[in-house]
Amino acid sequence: MSADLVTDPSAAALRALARGKLRPSLSLAELEAAAPSGISDDGPAERGPELAALTPLRPAAVLLPIVDRLGGLSVLLTLRASDLRAHSGQVACPGGKVDAGETPREAALREVQEEIGLEKRFVEPLGWLDPYFTGTGFRVAPLVALVNPPFALKINKLEVDEVFETPFAFLMDAANHRLEEREWQGRRRKYYAMPHEGRYIWGATAGILRNLYEKLFS
Repeated sequence: MSADLVTDPSAAALRALARGKLRPSLSLAELEAAAPSGISDDGPAERGPELAALTPLRPAAVLLPIVDRLGGLSVLLTLRASDLRAHSGQVACPGGKVDAGETPREAALREVQEEIGLEKRFVEPLGWLDPYFTGTGFRVAPLVALVNPPFALKINKLEVDEVFETPFAFLMDAANHRLEEREWQGRRRKYYAMPHEGRYIWGATAGILRNLYEKLFS
């Protein structure tokens, strides 16, 4: 099924695969108790022990929305507003901090509606990936979901400049996963990058997509 899902993607195949491969639920307590691992801004070659020293690591949740298009599955991503204080102009999954009293699922669904106007009635959660730890002090819970058209978006220009879709098959092809590195805060950091048609998908977003590939197809 895995090979067929990449070469001939369908919502039904993804739904069946996710049911056996992804974590069905994730509580805030479980997110806060998760320990840093290879899933981090440092990429797969480093375990990021310095991330454990960041106290506290703030809980956040993002939605990884996979759109069920007639021509095949695609992943809906955002371009963060260019004047934001952090990660401006970068490609991202819609999401943000978990507010007091919220579950990670509630936070992911709230954030996607606030950022791009995607209503939760169009969103079918499939399961959770491993928490992703960022060098900026967040433990991010990625919720994988199917998005069923037709839906209308309303972009919050204070947070997002643009919304676009990238083919799921491209993002799930390991040949398109480049391992790059750059210096940040005095040390060399490794990260994944998946450039596509002028979009530079990298860092946390590419790391989360790489984890999806590993969960589904490794």
